[in-house]
Amino acid sequence: MIAIHLATPDDAAIIRVLAETIWWPTYMPIISPGHIRYMLDSIYELDKIEQQIANGEQTYLLLTEDGEPKGFAAYAALPDDESVIKVHKLYCLPEAQGQGYGRMLISAVEQALTEAGKNVMELNVNRNNPAVRFYEKMGFGIVKSEDIEIGKGFILNDYVMRKSIS
Repeated sequence: MIAIHLATPDDAAIIRVLAETIWWPTYMPIISPGHIRYMLDSIYELDKIEQQIANGEQTYLLLTEDGEPKGFAAYAALPDDESVIKVHKLYCLPEAQGQGYGRMLISAVEQALTEAGKNVMELNVNRNNPAVRFYEKMGFGIVKSEDIEIGKGFILNDYVMRKSIS
């Protein structure tokens, strides 16, 4: 049975393990190991995830199959445009990709967006990430390219993609 539930601070360790497991095979063809390590350490620090969940800074969704974690998403309203929900994270285990879990997580975020009276989803994705095609199939379009300095000389070479919800 597949389930998606709102993550609690107690789920932070699961999310951290998922990120460690997912990021290496996902990003090794795209960015350097040092870049991956830097981002995992800065984005997925256990205390940071717990705080984001506890303070409502980001809403995390955890997808499980038969009780086993398979993926997660995190989103929040953009501070400068409350009508837009930013999907900050959307990841599924490599062995779980292609089984519709990413689509289920996007649908869950869409439902939350609709319930909140918002009508646009936005996300960033590395320009060389094959997931760009997945997002296009999900109805997202490229709005712009941007290069974001994240520290220690690392730069994100991203597309900003958006999807309108009617």
